[in-house]
Amino acid sequence: MQSKSLEKELSSNSYPGRGIVIGKSPDGANAVAAYFIMGRSVNSRNRIFIEDGEGIRTKAFDPAKLSDPSLVIYAPVRVLGNKTIVTNGDQTDTIYECMDKQQTFEQALRTRRFEPDEPNYTPRISGILHIENGSYNYAMSILKSDNGNPDSCLRYTFAYENPASGEGHFIHTYQGDGNPLPSFEGEPVRIGIGGSIDEFTDSVWNSLNEENKVSLFVRFINIATGKYETRIVNKNK
Repeated sequence: MQSKSLEKELSSNSYPGRGIVIGKSPDGANAVAAYFIMGRSVNSRNRIFIEDGEGIRTKAFDPAKLSDPSLVIYAPVRVLGNKTIVTNGDQTDTIYECMDKQQTFEQALRTRRFEPDEPNYTPRISGILHIENGSYNYAMSILKSDNGNPDSCLRYTFAYENPASGEGHFIHTYQGDGNPLPSFEGEPVRIGIGGSIDEFTDSVWNSLNEENKVSLFVRFINIATGKYETRIVNKNK
């Protein structure tokens, strides 16, 4: 699969929904993770990311406008030892709790399905970064309905061992805008990752649709030391 431009992938899609990017920095020193959220409704747009321990969580920007917290308020990022979990829903907690009991990423996600938001049945996308003794690997997952059929759940996991410097993979919830929203198809898109954490953050944020983007999280984790830097960008201020 040929590497694509993340900026072009984002700028050419007015509504990719929620997205996860995982990969390695150009100098090979850092594991890279990014997660963004977008919104079309008042409820979805009324959010910000805030730090929560070593992870983050979503929060209503204006509590008075929060109509339904069930699918919009959650912890997208949590850290379990040398593992960083990134997802688009409360399956973050499921993965954390199951892996804390020595179960695998796949076993944890076997207990979950796509979101119950008929007619979209939004996919649950998840990622996990594992850094140990100077080595780094990651995996990504998508749980989606079978072409809009809520009785059938399709489960895909993609694992990447010793990823190349300056490259990563991108997975998101929707192919584009629509009603119902069309689910992401295929395997995660192979993309290039360039620049410092600030350059990468600016590039992703500026490539997202101005009207629909809500929040962005980016983290660079030093593979040798485990120390990390984080950036959070919120449209609501």
